[in-house]
Amino acid sequence: MVHSRYAPDRGLQARMGLTMFLLGLVFVAFIAILVAVLTAFKAASGSGIIVIAVLVGAAVAFGSFFYSDKIALATAGAQLVEPTDGPDAARIHGVVDRLCALADMPKPRIAISPQPMPNAFATGRNADKAVLCVTTGIMRQLDDRELEGVIAHEMSHVAHRDVAVMTIASFIGIIAALLVRFGFYSELFGGGRGGRGNNNNAPFVVVALAMMVIGAVTYAVSFLLIRLLSRYRELAADRSGALLTGQPSALASALTKVSGAMAQIPTQDLRKAEPLNAFYFAPALKPDHTSLSTLFSTHPSLERRLQQLSDISAQLGR
Repeated sequence: MVHSRYAPDRGLQARMGLTMFLLGLVFVAFIAILVAVLTAFKAASGSGIIVIAVLVGAAVAFGSFFYSDKIALATAGAQLVEPTDGPDAARIHGVVDRLCALADMPKPRIAISPQPMPNAFATGRNADKAVLCVTTGIMRQLDDRELEGVIAHEMSHVAHRDVAVMTIASFIGIIAALLVRFGFYSELFGGGRGGRGNNNNAPFVVVALAMMVIGAVTYAVSFLLIRLLSRYRELAADRSGALLTGQPSALASALTKVSGAMAQIPTQDLRKAEPLNAFYFAPALKPDHTSLSTLFSTHPSLERRLQQLSDISAQLGR
């Protein structure tokens, strides 16, 4: 964790470590099964596909890690601002300055996205490269206390190095997804070589299908593990932000306002913002209350977050 006055979260650290360990086991099993299949069918070409998938996956993960700030800002259509760039810029800089002094953290770069959707996110590979982005919508919806609670939540993600952990954790899923795609196109465009009914082509088809199935299963497992960690890290950021400011009720109020205002935004606009769901303070599209939807969600339910903040408020009041 970055040196700061944010309360250390042993539960988050333990879950990060456990998730990385489980993903490591999944990766080892993934490669071992693929190698066994390739060996059984003496399919040397499949080894080349695996190497390509690993290299491409590494390149994607590398780009996500080092350029997450630029990618996120471009996706949100946000622009970096200085305190002199208008009243909104001066206001958000003032809030961030207070929190940086309180948390003893380097000040992140600040950006504003001209979106009516009320939301915020922070990203960057470390505290020195971090960027904090707020939308014009959230600036209009929240007062300074509530905005401070949201920013404290987002800066907690930076303090706990969430971006680095989530990027590394996503590496296995990226490789698995690539192998599914490579296996599909290999079977589609290579499976017919030599004509139908050519038995010499059977091993090629089997290997391609095996890569698709193994890759799909590996992707599904890694996806669920990452989503589980993502939901917990949002609760951890709520908790750390509320303890830092000492005002959990302000963060709870912000959550309630943002969730209510989000319901007024056209669904089409929310779907455009969905690629940044994992980064956002609140999800652009709220899941229904089915267990399957909750399992796939990047964020815990609003009720769960408000209950935790209520518990913190009660503890601080004792």
